[in-house]
Amino acid sequence: MTDQYVPALRQRFLEDMRIKGLLPKTQTMYLRAMREFTRFLGHSPDTATPEELRAFQLDMKDRGVGAPTFNNRLTVLSFFFATTCPRPVMKRHMRYQRVAKKIPVVLSAEEVARILEAAPGPGLRYRAAFSVAYGGGLRASEVTHLKVGDIDSDRMLVRVEQGKGRKDRHVMLSPCLLELLRDYYREARPAGWHFPGRNRVDPISTRQFNRAFGVACDFAEIKKKVSPHTLRHSFATHLLESGTDIRVIQVLLGHAKLETTTVYTKVATKTIQDVTSPLDLLARKEAGPG
Repeated sequence: MTDQYVPALRQRFLEDMRIKGLLPKTQTMYLRAMREFTRFLGHSPDTATPEELRAFQLDMKDRGVGAPTFNNRLTVLSFFFATTCPRPVMKRHMRYQRVAKKIPVVLSAEEVARILEAAPGPGLRYRAAFSVAYGGGLRASEVTHLKVGDIDSDRMLVRVEQGKGRKDRHVMLSPCLLELLRDYYREARPAGWHFPGRNRVDPISTRQFNRAFGVACDFAEIKKKVSPHTLRHSFATHLLESGTDIRVIQVLLGHAKLETTTVYTKVATKTIQDVTSPLDLLARKEAGPG
């Protein structure tokens, strides 16, 4: 193994990611995981042994690396040993962790209203951005990458281009949201990106979006542990509680599997409260006609 081969290996890894069509953000995550593995090995990763791979997994467990991060790193290594440096034997030594399934935190309608009211200024930019996230169930990255042309007022739709999984979808555009977006447009006059950053050539970053959301939550005195993604969870839960079919919610969220959407049945408290307990049914039957 020559010293010159390591940069060549990295270059091949980058090319393989490009061929697969991984997004730049995902490529950065893959490179970070490979650096972590290489740092642990102390030598080029293409010469790693099954025992070293096992030791790396034990080291992650000993350091308390969470299951999502643990599994993400193994996914990267699986890609590396399947594509960049084909060694099928390595995959047989990867032990993915069981991820604890937690129900999402959801805001009440009143709490959402307080956050929108407390959106930082100047202007309507963040109030409009948060309203899009809640009103259409968009992810933070989907909000920040909206273009002016994605707002279709004729058909009352918002086009989400290349969302998670590189899929396009449409969500509804409510009259209330359209009015707010028009006010924001008259104020800011965005040309390309709907929510441009300081350099108008680029959209606002998800980091800016997250920071503004945190400020709004502080002013709104929200005590729950929330993030901008909580607006998406709240969108889905409130739709379910209002009687919207779960398959429609699945399409609006862009979920490939219905089981991903069914998690909201566990937090739709109004729906749960409206269910009649079989104990009450039994009591009514015993009471008979009065």
